[in-house]
Amino acid sequence: MTDKEIEEFLLNIKSGKTSVEEAADRLKDLTFKELGYAKIDNNREARVGYPEVIYCAGKTVDQVKGIVEFMLTKNNNILGTRVTEEMYEAVNSICPDAVYNRLAKTITISKKEVNKPDTYIAVVTAGTSDIPVAEEASVTAELLGNKVERVFDVGVAGIHRLFNRLDVIKGARVVIVIAGMEGALASVVGGLVDKPVIAVPTSVGYGANFGGLSALLCMLNSCASGISVVNIDNGFGAGYLASMINRL
Repeated sequence: MTDKEIEEFLLNIKSGKTSVEEAADRLKDLTFKELGYAKIDNNREARVGYPEVIYCAGKTVDQVKGIVEFMLTKNNNILGTRVTEEMYEAVNSICPDAVYNRLAKTITISKKEVNKPDTYIAVVTAGTSDIPVAEEASVTAELLGNKVERVFDVGVAGIHRLFNRLDVIKGARVVIVIAGMEGALASVVGGLVDKPVIAVPTSVGYGANFGGLSALLCMLNSCASGISVVNIDNGFGAGYLASMINRL
């Protein structure tokens, strides 16, 4: 609960709008809600600024549906990542407002407006094959209340394409660079902008790419300053971190 919500909660008890029994029930779920298969962190937004996000991979359809069903009672914006079509259909049956992004494999449910800063995040990919990870990053950042500019398919194999969109990239407050293969684009962008760069290696590439390991190591060893690196295919982590920087 935020300070404002706590104040309103106490006033409702004093005025009699909320009974002692209702107050006791609500306090039971103050920190987390026990569902048996999941403990939903009800206090995360008050601690860190954003509500809990549902990582759906490895969960059953019924588990995802149950988690979303409870989270809807809190009236927060909801984000689910690594979502299957079957999971989306189950969520859509209880919340027709749920939006499924098939590229990003995300579900978003917008319940309240979030004030957006004037600045924006640039999401840049080396190739078209990197777009699913880029969309996960973009959807995450947008739901958290950020404007996002997408710059796709500007990798080092055709470097002139990057320079054609450099004004958009330089205008961002923070840049997410997503690349597979050898992951060189993050270093190139890092050497051209005066903004923080969040590099995301992807599992795109041929055999010696080792499922994204070559891009990860290249990005970790970048000689360009101001680059941080998240895990392979972790568009969500990049979008979340970029949002924190953009909203400082």
